[in-house]
Amino acid sequence: MSNKFDSIVIGSGPGGYVCAIRLAQNGHSVAIIEKNKNFGGTCLNVGCIPSKALLHASHVYEQSKNEYSKMGINVKPSINIKELLNYKEAMIKSNTDGISFLFKKNKIVSINGSAEIISNNSVKVTNGKNIDTYTASNIIIATGSTHNTIPGVDIDEKHIISSTGGLSLDRVPDNLLIIGAGYIGIELGSVWSRLGSKVTFVEAFDKILPNTDDECGEYLRKLLEKRGMKFILNTKVESVKKEKNALKINLINATDSSKSILTSDIVMQSVGRKPYVEGLGLDSIGLKLDKFHNIDVDKNFQTSEKNIYAIGDVINGPMLAHKAEEEGVAVADIICGKYGHVNYDVIPSVIYCDPEIASVGKTENDLKEEKIEYKVGKFPFIANGRAKVNNQTEGFVKILSDAETDKVHGIHIVGSDAGNLIGEAVLALEFGASSEDIARTCHAHPTLTESLKEAALDVDNMAIHK
Repeated sequence: MSNKFDSIVIGSGPGGYVCAIRLAQNGHSVAIIEKNKNFGGTCLNVGCIPSKALLHASHVYEQSKNEYSKMGINVKPSINIKELLNYKEAMIKSNTDGISFLFKKNKIVSINGSAEIISNNSVKVTNGKNIDTYTASNIIIATGSTHNTIPGVDIDEKHIISSTGGLSLDRVPDNLLIIGAGYIGIELGSVWSRLGSKVTFVEAFDKILPNTDDECGEYLRKLLEKRGMKFILNTKVESVKKEKNALKINLINATDSSKSILTSDIVMQSVGRKPYVEGLGLDSIGLKLDKFHNIDVDKNFQTSEKNIYAIGDVINGPMLAHKAEEEGVAVADIICGKYGHVNYDVIPSVIYCDPEIASVGKTENDLKEEKIEYKVGKFPFIANGRAKVNNQTEGFVKILSDAETDKVHGIHIVGSDAGNLIGEAVLALEFGASSEDIARTCHAHPTLTESLKEAALDVDNMAIHK
């Protein structure tokens, strides 16, 4: 095997493996370097895929307990944690094996080991005692992110765990305290709550899901509280101490500095993520980082060093797999002399709780800050025929359109299958649609998508079924 390539990609997560494939499709000889035993990065191994496997399984379990009997289906469900985790691992393997197949199909050379960039066209790879150097005309950094930590909370992945540990608990804890009520915490809290844990969230902000539309976040919080989850807002965790039979959590209120103590069987820390750039040798080659340790890039994803590019979680922007994938395609096309483009204004976000929350575009807070006059159209799923049949009537569709031009600025959905419904919304914003455009588009009946049409009609108070 030659040690010289047209392009080297460091990291095989969603951004890295997609970038490598597109480079190969464009005729480049490509090597991809991965330090872990499996391809796919955080998303496929300890993120998107395993969490969705557990979310799906726990949702089916909850339905079988609470909903099946309403349809004349009588079962007595029980949970086998070992088999549940086996199911999760099978889903991971299926997806990582798929990436291996794609690498072989596209003649991409995979290299296992830790990468260190030693110049703008060479990378040293260490695997145990073996050290090799590879050269390329282009180097793309796609090393993703890792979980943040906070002082006073020492993760051991047994009692005090990260989100990774939250995917592999070998029993259902009686009590689970989660530090942080962002999307990762909410999703994993939903899993273990459905399986029987008493779940408590401690959040430093005065609301859950701080980056989500306020109305959607508040709606979800109230719903989750009705289901038994507890939220302690505007509060920070000072420390977590191990005692004989439990963990002692010391809290401080951000408003009045009052202190309190809670106990729990398991504490999960979920306070966001940070770029993973350790060991890459960025200092030695003079590559610039911003104050948040993101790698600085220009509009073409090029770093301060010629021929070195960066994409995904290591650069500024939302840490989302699909954002990284779009950047992977874009930078590959740019390197190959083609047009590469990412429209950051229409990148959707989805929180896979129950009901799901999906958003694209601006929130009401965004529009107020930018002093843009807007109109609101809303439609509740309880008025949608298919939602009623599915017994999934919680939530609503919310459309924000320009008060003068009617151009849609943002669409926010709380409801069953919101993650799929948002696809139409993304397309609408990509093509600059007005609410009237959506309202005048025929939607199949009976489907949940009709709620998008009705919300668009409601912008002008013309909803039919509201």
